[in-house]
Amino acid sequence: MKVEELTAKVLNEHPNMDRYQLAIAVAKRCDELENGASSRLNVNTSSIKSADLALMEIAEGLIVVKGFTNKEK
Repeated sequence: MKVEELTAKVLNEHPNMDRYQLAIAVAKRCDELENGASSRLNVNTSSIKSADLALMEIAEGLIVVKGFTNKEK
């Protein structure tokens, strides 16, 4: 899936999060991955950039971004 599609998926599932907040969340997870955290996805991480991997994990719901909850209807 392309970065644009992953970003749209996350923003559609979390309407109270904007793209700047998502960028901060991706950056924090990217730092964790670069500092030795293991990926929660079952993929070959050697060919994927850490920022793309972080976005993929958030889009799949494997990483919960604290402070952003869905608004109840």
